[in-house]
Amino acid sequence: MKPQQWTRVLTKYREPIPARSLLELSVTLLPFLAIWALAWWALSISPVLSVALAMVNAGFLVRTFMIQHDCGHGSFFRNRKLGDWIGRALGVLTLTPYDVWRKTHAIHHATTGNLDQRGTGDVPVLTVTEYRSKSRLGRVLYRLLRHPLVLFGIVPFYTFFLQNRLPVGLMRSGWRYWLSSQATNAGIGGLLALLIWFGGLEVVLFIFVPTMLLAASLGMWMFYVQHQFEDTVWERQEDWNVHEAALHGSSNYILPPVLNWLTGNIGAHHVHHLASRIPFYRLPEVLRDHDDLVETRRLTLWESLRCASLALWDENDRKLISFAEARRRP
Repeated sequence: MKPQQWTRVLTKYREPIPARSLLELSVTLLPFLAIWALAWWALSISPVLSVALAMVNAGFLVRTFMIQHDCGHGSFFRNRKLGDWIGRALGVLTLTPYDVWRKTHAIHHATTGNLDQRGTGDVPVLTVTEYRSKSRLGRVLYRLLRHPLVLFGIVPFYTFFLQNRLPVGLMRSGWRYWLSSQATNAGIGGLLALLIWFGGLEVVLFIFVPTMLLAASLGMWMFYVQHQFEDTVWERQEDWNVHEAALHGSSNYILPPVLNWLTGNIGAHHVHHLASRIPFYRLPEVLRDHDDLVETRRLTLWESLRCASLALWDENDRKLISFAEARRRP
């Protein structure tokens, strides 16, 4: 079946189920808050125990972000305004200004896999030719950016703790995005003030920061592996097609059930890009009904680890390769 035909087939899965959406919100936020409270109580016993609980809670924060993500696509509630306001509220917990993220993420969906429209809402990637044409300093900086310690350590911290404090990429796009970022900042500031007032700085250092940092790193890894795998698809504008890029340029990431639940089934990323209005809890329903999609762009957890070394798009062999592989090419 052609990719554009899949888009029509998947239309029937787009309708959110209100009761199910409320259930998913509840089973995500209630455990998140409960573990937060438990970690706070554990401070009286051992900060190490609090940090351990905070790291467990990072999984629930990732799932919270996935609900915010679905709100941004208008897929979590039938009432778009309700979804938007829930998304904005969740943005305080995820350190992500909702309206800014929704706009840049829409650009990502509209341009993914397009070599001539890189730069908004995606992971920076160069072609082999572009990399070789850079100065020595430019190559060193790109290699540094693509190093796993930077990409999944420093970049998540920068993105969620610093970049998200301003409407980066939309600085001149109007007051809406400034309001979104600054209102989120005010909410985060108020939350931190309350935490420090009632629990002291230890609550921030041993619970808030570890939860946020690990969730940010996990989220960055998920976003990375959804498009940065060996046989992904990149095309120049004249050959690019949004449906082809959705189906063949997005991974079908096979995760253990617990991780799949915590990441809101977003491993079925090819389905999500084909039909972004499908609620995350209906993605398994799509795979259950369509075997062809189950076998498309499969990437196991073990296989995905190799993706961390891939950094350059080879336009001749049409695959993502490592720096070592690029050196061996003429």
